[in-house]
Amino acid sequence: MVKLKGNLLYGQSGGPTAVINASAYGVIDEARKHPDFIDDVIVMRHGIQGALNEDFFYMSQQTEENIELLKHTPGSAFGSVRHKLPDFREDDTHYLRLLYIFKKHNIRYFLYNGGNDSMDTCSKIADYFDHINYECYIIGVPKTIDNDLPFTDHTPGYGSAAKFIANTMMEISYDMLAYPNGKVTIVEIMGRHAGWLTASSAIASLSGFGPDLIYLPEIPFSIEKFKKDVIEIYEKKKQCLIAVSEGIANEEGIFISSSSGLKDAFGHFQLGGVASKLATTVSADLGIPSRSVEFGSTQRAASHIQSLTDVNEAIEVGRHSVRAAIDKKTNLMVVMHRSSKEEYEIEYKLHALNQCANTEKKVAKSMINSKGNGITKEFLDYVLPLIQGENLPQYKDGIQQFSKIK
Repeated sequence: MVKLKGNLLYGQSGGPTAVINASAYGVIDEARKHPDFIDDVIVMRHGIQGALNEDFFYMSQQTEENIELLKHTPGSAFGSVRHKLPDFREDDTHYLRLLYIFKKHNIRYFLYNGGNDSMDTCSKIADYFDHINYECYIIGVPKTIDNDLPFTDHTPGYGSAAKFIANTMMEISYDMLAYPNGKVTIVEIMGRHAGWLTASSAIASLSGFGPDLIYLPEIPFSIEKFKKDVIEIYEKKKQCLIAVSEGIANEEGIFISSSSGLKDAFGHFQLGGVASKLATTVSADLGIPSRSVEFGSTQRAASHIQSLTDVNEAIEVGRHSVRAAIDKKTNLMVVMHRSSKEEYEIEYKLHALNQCANTEKKVAKSMINSKGNGITKEFLDYVLPLIQGENLPQYKDGIQQFSKIK
């Protein structure tokens, strides 16, 4: 095989996670091991927007400390973006600009780190370069706390978010024990169409301090059934802790949340407010005191409670993406497969990008209880290996130290 030498371009896209920068570390560290193929790792500022604007970071100019701290840094250290590319057959303006930039900087390897919509962007660029015969090898690096990418057992970012949710639910549950007559506390957790994050709240129940009721978007939501569920629990315990996905919808598919009606670049409604709305229903219709809690961005930004398993796997998908690219593989995404049901072990493979893009993997019905308001043992067996181990933060004067890319 003839070696192709050039620069590697990497970028982050979509919602951040607690370990997306660990994948960046894996990419950078692995790329440095292949100087015969890769001159430098160039990173786009704010994803594909950075490529279009020729706005780059050069990893050869960064300190070793900042590279190492990527493993402990939440958010997107290089900036993220939600930018939908059109089909190049309909409008090739962006693609002509990308081709100019890639040629100018001799970019021969392109790695894009993101979720469903990011894989769509990655696949479109790969298709365009194939169409015009520009030699560049393109690999998708998976990430999303939503855990909804298909063809992979799970997604980097999910394990750490699940760990945060489970432990925070325990803390809320224990706090509720302070009073003899408590409230109905409704916790809103991210998840538009897939309830993987909300389901992870059930892990807290293994300690005896978990939610009494769990509602996922996979099951149509009924307000009347919800009220009956709440009354049943409250009459027994004089309190009730509920975990609910932001994306729960009724039989007609209409979101329960008080959506703003605004959409992002990919046409997704901006959700939020479902816990507040349900808490109002509990107080007004049932006469029971209630409160709402919305985790918001904390569930994806909690680097202080990273899962070590998640961090290590995030690094590995970064490494495997580099190896695949210099091996002249293209238009593929790195995926993870469990190689054994007896003992947790992961194999890294590749899957066609166009099949991974714009497709959501939902929680299996067998992982949801028959009443539609809880989780089964099958889910717990699936999720527990993903939250194991701690990646202890790097502290200075009592505060975490994060990477400061220049």
